[in-house]
Amino acid sequence: MTQSAAAPAVDAHYDLIIIGAGSGNSIPTPDFDDKSIAIVESGRFGGTCMNVGCIPTKMYVYAADTAYGTRTADKLGIQAHVDSIDWDSLVDRVFHQRIDKIAEGGEAYRRGDETPNITVYDQHASFVGPKTIRTGQGKEATTISGEQIIIATGSRPLIPEVYANSGVTYRTNEDIMRLERQPRSLIIVGGGFIAMEFAHVFDGLGTKVTIINRSEELLRFLDKDLSSRFNEQAKERFEVITGANGTALREGGEGVELELDNGQTITAEEILIATGRVPNGDQMNLDSAGIEMREDGRIAVDDYGRTTAEGVWALGDVSSPYMLKHVANAETKAVRHNILHPDDMRPMPHDLVPSAIFTHPQIATVGLTEDAAREQGYDVTVKVQDYGDVAYGWAMEDHTGICKLIADKATGQLLGAHYYGPQASTLIQQMITVMAFGLDVREVATKQYWIHPALPELTENALLGLDFS
Repeated sequence: MTQSAAAPAVDAHYDLIIIGAGSGNSIPTPDFDDKSIAIVESGRFGGTCMNVGCIPTKMYVYAADTAYGTRTADKLGIQAHVDSIDWDSLVDRVFHQRIDKIAEGGEAYRRGDETPNITVYDQHASFVGPKTIRTGQGKEATTISGEQIIIATGSRPLIPEVYANSGVTYRTNEDIMRLERQPRSLIIVGGGFIAMEFAHVFDGLGTKVTIINRSEELLRFLDKDLSSRFNEQAKERFEVITGANGTALREGGEGVELELDNGQTITAEEILIATGRVPNGDQMNLDSAGIEMREDGRIAVDDYGRTTAEGVWALGDVSSPYMLKHVANAETKAVRHNILHPDDMRPMPHDLVPSAIFTHPQIATVGLTEDAAREQGYDVTVKVQDYGDVAYGWAMEDHTGICKLIADKATGQLLGAHYYGPQASTLIQQMITVMAFGLDVREVATKQYWIHPALPELTENALLGLDFS
């Protein structure tokens, strides 16, 4: 670990420096009004979620849901078709009318008279010594120090060398939604959350989608009952090539040509690389500040969000084991509390972290898979409940959706909940509550009303189907 030979000259000193204006921007509450604060953000305020992630993608997903639902409405006795997709209007509605204005407004607010104790720096931040960072380069560089520093710089797309070094234009989640026109065909490289959501978005809007994945399964981290269903349906809907890697990317007559190690060559107008994300800590010269990183690239933090450098904290994608916005928000609350109450610190909230994938159908999960529960030695009871066995499922003519619950026979505690089907991201919230408050599932189904014939009856029937005999 190297330290600066001499302390750099400092242009300004603050009580608190926040690097990153995604979740980090919500740190300054009125409790910090008497503190001098610097916020350093080289990109747009709002971070990944607001600008290129969760929020805009779900706005595209909703449009794709509508278009796809229209085209597949014949099962309901409705003969319908989608005449056209106004891509320019979609981009304008999502970004120009909403996302960009929010990001610009967030920065303007922090620069304005409403928060006079906050100074905004809009250049890249890099450590030059303990609790000291430099923003910008050359004559525009500014060196600032802080009593405490919070690193919340997020993550970026992981780009394998075959694409990064190809010299060919490829897309990531950061620019695919702002294309000048909707591509007629799209190659998607990857088999995780981001890849599958964009596969639904573009196919739903009418683009021909080809998925390339190096492993044999898409979304392979899911409980097997969900992943098997998803893979079966994905192969019916998209062109899916698994167990294959790209070996060369070049420009082609249609747009791009991707050569695979199985001998195939795939062509499309555009290619989206969605093979994962990398924490941004490696771009900040952390060694100079005594801040250690883990082998997987995350900044090392303890249970309370403290790095290995005194007075320096980290939260969100740059350090968290969960690259999820709701986890970053929860970690923000914990770090804020711990800075304000050093004698009563709270651990980072990493228990029972739920997630949702906005494919078609939706997928939502919390807790253990069945295999993991058995491996951990639980005597489990499991129920797989079909959407098609409840009245609202009949209304939707759903034949693939399921709710899978896994509970401990000895205690009645819910160990895992997994939904695959319409409204999964909403339906699972009841089971998150059950797990968070340690409720006994033997009572949950019978000690409350379940509106008939609403879709939550899916959960009710799954609970009633758990066998505790």
